[in-house]
Amino acid sequence: MARSRRKTNNPQDVAEQNFLKGYYQVKYHPMFAPLMTRAHVYRDAFVWETSVPASYDGWAVVTSNGSVYANPKRRAEPEEWVYIIAHCLLHLGLGHFQAKQRPVEWNTACDCFTAKFLKDLKLGRVPSDINSDAGFPGNTEDKIYRAFCDNGIPPEAQECGTASSQQQDMLFRESSYSSRNIDWTVLFGIGLSAAITSAINVAAGVDESLGVSNQAMTPARRALNWIISSYPLLGAMAANFQIVEDPKLYIQLGISIAAVDAESKEVFINPAAGLDDHEARFVVAHELLHVGLRHDARQRGRDAFLWNVACDYVINGWLVEMGLGELPKVGALYDPDLKGESAESIYDRIATDLRRYRKLWTLAGSGSCDILKRGKDNWWARGEGTSLDDLYRRCMGQGLAYHECDGRGLLPAGLVEEIRALSQPPIPWDVELAEWFDDHFAPLEKLRTYARPSRRQSSTPDIPRPRYFPAFGAEDGRTFGVVLDTSGSMDRATLGKALGAIASYSISRDVPMVRVVFCDAATYDQGYMSPEDIAGHVKIKGRGGTVLQPGINLLEKAEDFPKTGPILVITDGFCDRLRIKRDHGILVPEGRTLPFVPRGKVFRIR
Repeated sequence: MARSRRKTNNPQDVAEQNFLKGYYQVKYHPMFAPLMTRAHVYRDAFVWETSVPASYDGWAVVTSNGSVYANPKRRAEPEEWVYIIAHCLLHLGLGHFQAKQRPVEWNTACDCFTAKFLKDLKLGRVPSDINSDAGFPGNTEDKIYRAFCDNGIPPEAQECGTASSQQQDMLFRESSYSSRNIDWTVLFGIGLSAAITSAINVAAGVDESLGVSNQAMTPARRALNWIISSYPLLGAMAANFQIVEDPKLYIQLGISIAAVDAESKEVFINPAAGLDDHEARFVVAHELLHVGLRHDARQRGRDAFLWNVACDYVINGWLVEMGLGELPKVGALYDPDLKGESAESIYDRIATDLRRYRKLWTLAGSGSCDILKRGKDNWWARGEGTSLDDLYRRCMGQGLAYHECDGRGLLPAGLVEEIRALSQPPIPWDVELAEWFDDHFAPLEKLRTYARPSRRQSSTPDIPRPRYFPAFGAEDGRTFGVVLDTSGSMDRATLGKALGAIASYSISRDVPMVRVVFCDAATYDQGYMSPEDIAGHVKIKGRGGTVLQPGINLLEKAEDFPKTGPILVITDGFCDRLRIKRDHGILVPEGRTLPFVPRGKVFRIR
């Protein structure tokens, strides 16, 4: 969804209200809606001063990366702002950002062509200082450009743009990460097609206020029906959902392309996105997989938007690999280098670079999630039917069985693995920690000896019985290190759970001693402690800031600590970047993220 950064300190500012009215008229116009989903419109004094040359005093400028800067010093009626914003967007949609030898003549030629286009379209009202009635020597931008190069720019043509005389309203800027792969001409083509369809519906007497669901079949509805009838993997899931294409609703929710609500069993499709049949199949399947793989339930306290982005990368990679529809031209997250990774691993990666990944677009728009949670007015909250998890897990399991039985082709291994994993409850963090102990501390080999015989049996008191004892030296080096975050942000209940689990598993695995290091702003070496002491009352030192790396360095360089001893780090995630050379595990509270990509096992404490 397009962003508009504006000053709203005074709600009674008439100039600001007029700009907002014009902005929203363009935003919800069928022709310009796809462009507005990816463009950024600003009317802010600070943004204007830092982004536009100081000598510029025109109405607005547009940059090659999709930013429209409106002059905050200008005052106009809403219809005039409609004309100004539409003029700037047409520079993007008509592909006017081209490198020419004479940029002033090219910019003026594009202004003349755009002015004629808007005059024929009869959109908005031309401001008094902009000329849209001048005759132009040609019917294309190239012809007008060549005429201006040969004969010069006439004075009346210099007043056709949103800039002042002798100034340009098109500025080249380096493409940002979020706008690097945007094809503005394709977006304009989609909008033009949607505008023609809307005009035909009006001429036919179709009431668009009733919503598309009451009209003829749309690409999204055809896609849902195709999935139900021809794609058994998602057919059971699709049969429980309905397509919603109400224009008023997608405006209210701010959906650029699509979103899904698992609880209300609705897939929301923005009709202004202009998806064709193959793109609609891709988008509908994308939203159904969000629900079927329980991405909303698997968020588990993670940042909602970044988790949505990670899930999008995984789903889109599978859909492209399966050839189910086509990746939407209006933009979707897809990176072949992430093939084979899970959503959890991708999330851990992108959580370390928030400034970059916050700018990404889901199908709902910039900074928005296409996994919706709209409240309690739904069938699940009213207690109707079976549980939500059981319903969607059963649908995905049945779909996989039908897909394999009918020989519908191969599926990505990661997708099959996740669907089958849905039938099993998630493993608790303490069970995962127990498995980690099993991997590092094998059971001790027991030997029998008569040196210290055990008690004799009463039935045969004359027969000595051997006793079992650990092999000589088996307990040597059988230890591990614990680096404990004792900063003020660390919750005491979390510390208690983690230390209790570590102590109990150490005792059950015959670990005699554990090397413990407390870390806040300083490092406190506690030396070796028995598991029984850890399970008892441990006096925590610190409760200040968080610096964990010195504690890890202490263990790795300690002469009395085994060279192969593993390390467990207990932290709340508010720590520095850690570099751990040894085998290690990290315990963090559920919902917290780490400021680095973890290489060891991560246990999320509930």
